Amino acid sequence: MAEIDKISNNCGVRRLIARGALLAGLVFLAVLGFAAFKLAPLAFEGGDYANTASVERDPSFQDKDLLAKAWRLPVALSYVKLPFEFQHNQSVCGPASVADVLHSLGDTRSQEQTLASSPHVAWFGYLLGGLTLDEEADLLAKETGKPVTVLRDLTLDQFREEMRGVNDTRRRYVANFHRGPLFGRGHGHHSPLVAYLADRDLVLVGDVNASYRPYLVPTERLWRATATVDGATGRARGLVRLSLE
Repeated sequence: MAEIDKISNNCGVRRLIARGALLAGLVFLAVLGFAAFKLAPLAFEGGDYANTASVERDPSFQDKDLLAKAWRLPVALSYVKLPFEFQHNQSVCGPASVADVLHSLGDTRSQEQTLASSPHVAWFGYLLGGLTLDEEADLLAKETGKPVTVLRDLTLDQFREEMRGVNDTRRRYVANFHRGPLFGRGHGHHSPLVAYLADRDLVLVGDVNASYRPYLVPTERLWRATATVDGATGRARGLVRLSLE
């Protein structure tokens, strides 16, 4: 009789384990489905750029001599003190950009660590919906303790003036742009701006996507990409400027 009770108890435990596993699986699938729903706009964000000539065709895009010249500029040099951090997936370009700005200041925190004390929660490594321009600014301000300014709706002349500030060691910039006007494909994205070649009017974008890596882009092209509308907010994208004074 005791043996029968033991077998029954074992069967009951196995049923509880099976139910727990099933419940955990259903929760995982629900979170995964919600993540896919929230991340869909990142992959299929509006705008028809099929006829846009990719900036990759521009001879300066990853010209070795121009890149070398740009990386010798004062702010660019600060970005090579610590390893440049690339985003772990398409949803965390914002935290990765903040981490790289921190690295340029000698702070070793990773993209995961920048989120640790923030209200933004990454589920299974994915930040649902990513970060807007204003959320990126808030995160950067919180992690550095320095003044941060959101710059949107700039004219081309105003934007170009800000690009001159990219080489100022008392500042750091992160751009929020749509890849479409640059590459004819893609979605909203964040990346630090590392250097500005004034004589060529080219900006060195420290792209946190390892598939792109840092590249040079004409100021006007980057301006158009930052002037696109973020579907999540209905407002223009733009720049985040960190002041270190």
